Amino acid sequence: MAHALPLPPTARVRRLPPVLAVVAVVALLALPLAPGGGGGAHPADAVSALAVLYCALRLVRDRRRPLSRTAAVVLGLPVLGLAVAAAGAVSPGAGLAGLGRYLQVFVLVPAAVLLLVRDRADVRLLAWSMAGLALWQGAVGVHQYVTGTGASYQGERIRAVGTFGPQDVMGMATVVSLGLVCAVGLALGRTPVRQRLFAAGCALVLLLPLALSFSRGAWIATAVTCAVQLLLAGVRRALAVGAAAVAAAVVLVGGFGVGTAMLQERVGSITQVADAPDQSVTDRYTMWAAAAGMWRERPLTGVGLKGFPEHRDAHASLALSSGSETDGAGAGYRRQPLLSPHNMYLLVLAEQGLIGLLALAGSWLALLVLGLRRLRAARRAHGAVPDCAFVACGLLVWQLTDFAYADIGGPSTVLTAVCFGLAAWWALGLRAQEVAER
Repeated sequence: MAHALPLPPTARVRRLPPVLAVVAVVALLALPLAPGGGGGAHPADAVSALAVLYCALRLVRDRRRPLSRTAAVVLGLPVLGLAVAAAGAVSPGAGLAGLGRYLQVFVLVPAAVLLLVRDRADVRLLAWSMAGLALWQGAVGVHQYVTGTGASYQGERIRAVGTFGPQDVMGMATVVSLGLVCAVGLALGRTPVRQRLFAAGCALVLLLPLALSFSRGAWIATAVTCAVQLLLAGVRRALAVGAAAVAAAVVLVGGFGVGTAMLQERVGSITQVADAPDQSVTDRYTMWAAAAGMWRERPLTGVGLKGFPEHRDAHASLALSSGSETDGAGAGYRRQPLLSPHNMYLLVLAEQGLIGLLALAGSWLALLVLGLRRLRAARRAHGAVPDCAFVACGLLVWQLTDFAYADIGGPSTVLTAVCFGLAAWWALGLRAQEVAER
């Protein structure tokens, strides 16, 4: 009787799905940062560069066309505005640093994700890895709230920030939000009932750490995205799931006495944009006005990459505070300068002008339109939408909504690149078309 010989190690490695290179990027975001370390590259950024290199080597080895013509145009469109803005930067070093970051987030890593993801199973693996990261960071955040070891919020160390520390208070909120969006997408797709129920349970559990992050922008983006996902799945389904989510949120948050009052105050502050806004809202609107002033000064090309901090004081009013205060979560007190407008669209407009905004936003809009069109075609052909469509379109909608309240920066930014890559795979990938037609 013949016995199968064991595969050599190199052959076993070749049989591993290429998407594991992207999963490794997500997994590394679970590592804790050094207390007080808010700047510098994260290990996930280094691994994302290795994933791009790995993808390039696979293309050379397989000798195949990397991207379709449409994909090359859509993903390459931002390069035009970035090149012009890098040339107009305040210094060559700032221009190169800004160019590298933008290319990483919006061009290179998304293209690598598009090419490394093969089928719906790969999308599910990546989506579950993001949901798992969200559950881990959310568990750390809830522990911080319960034990009073989180970041400082209104004089109490209760703000859930996960392993990202007080210098990146949006890190955990971003991770938890994206994991929740992935879980909702998996729950709405054509998968076994047990998997859908488990995904729905994960989404409900993630509501608590999302609430305890006290991040208004993440709340708004997540609510908008989940509503869009549910509407894409059907109006009746949206109403039923929406009612269940509201009931679960009331149950989860209702048991936290101090948190309830603070959460109510935080939610109420969302609408206080003109009547007695808090200092953070005042700072945000002041920086938005400063960004608009920079754009009016140089409407076509902007002030150059990394130029917002250099030109901020010349365009900001006296209402802008000197910085934001951070404390707790294993780090000491620190006052951080306000170096960005916390609005991606205005940041691009200020630093890259109309050329850069039209190039970047045009690429994002193309991904959204093509993705939704493919989703509608899948529904017409089969009467149902695959889970990968809900995940990819949901992640893109979340990013585009959150960009109205935030910009790129911090370790979690690498997840933005992964989200755009998944959206590109569904909107532009030939294999995504095969999935939609099955």
